[in-house]
Amino acid sequence: MDLDKFHRAFIYTWFSTIAAILQFKIPSFALMKAALKYLVGIAGPSGFGSKSTADQVTQHSSINSQLTAIITGATSGIGAETARVLAKRGVRIVIPARDLKKAAIVKESIQKESPMAEIILLEIDLSSFASIQRFCAQFLSLGLPLHILINNAGKFSQKLEFSEDKIEMTFATNYLGHFLLTELLLEKMVETAEATGIQGRIVNVTSVVHNWVKRDQFRFCKLLNPKNYNGTRAYAQSKLANILHAKELSRQLKARNANVAINAVHPGIVKTGIIRDHKGFITDSLYFMASKLLKSTSQGAATTCYVALSPQTEGISGKYFADCNESHCSVLANDETEALKLWKGTRVLIHRRLLPPVG
Repeated sequence: MDLDKFHRAFIYTWFSTIAAILQFKIPSFALMKAALKYLVGIAGPSGFGSKSTADQVTQHSSINSQLTAIITGATSGIGAETARVLAKRGVRIVIPARDLKKAAIVKESIQKESPMAEIILLEIDLSSFASIQRFCAQFLSLGLPLHILINNAGKFSQKLEFSEDKIEMTFATNYLGHFLLTELLLEKMVETAEATGIQGRIVNVTSVVHNWVKRDQFRFCKLLNPKNYNGTRAYAQSKLANILHAKELSRQLKARNANVAINAVHPGIVKTGIIRDHKGFITDSLYFMASKLLKSTSQGAATTCYVALSPQTEGISGKYFADCNESHCSVLANDETEALKLWKGTRVLIHRRLLPPVG
């Protein structure tokens, strides 16, 4: 996943924030306190914080029976790190990948560290409804249980592109693909939880940039085929949709007393070479401060691993996590009416595409 251009936009935002702080334009004491907590890595109620790594947050996770986890986007970045750490803890890993050669490299790397790790590679293209259906049919034919589903894969497209289903590519991949994947695997997760007594866990990887989305910009039909495309806005809208999906599905699972939880997590912005490219444009002090806002890959994967495995998150559903602690998402992301409306619109769209009219 290449998010360099998105990271660039995000880093510019951080730079302007830091500049405001240096000029004593502090919006509030609460913001300054939160920023300090993030920079220093002060632990929250969970005992972990922004500096915690995926290894650290799963160190005391007791796994009494083998769990099975599907992790999308696990061929690089925080997805690969999530797969490595869960495999290290004894979880059977299923990696859906568009590029099976890249997936094989990740598998080999994980098994060098954890020789007993069981890793299954299956092909998928998350922007294609047909490909997702094929993947789910293949997985279900294996007869394996499913305890954990991590919807981690993400795409950022600077220019307007469309999927084979004629839907804007970012929204198709980041939201619709994961919605359909979850829908097709949900009953397997519910059955596994009933048979084993182990709560199923779904993790939607989102982003703090969901806060940038304004209510009047979030219209389902416009997300499918935008007239005035902006890559950063499209990415932020897809991440808002990931949270709304978690909120509504959590409500439905609770209503049917299913022992499956779903939560959304913001991993943070992970360090890339891009920050070095901007060193010539900013002062050394700004460069130093900005670099402290970015996480290592292992720190970026920590919140996902914490929500997926920690006994502390048992029974928690429909929440938003950042830095391994429950956090606050935007007012729009918390809107139950908006969440239900998005869910209904998505179901109608997908079922129309999967079940075309006869005659």
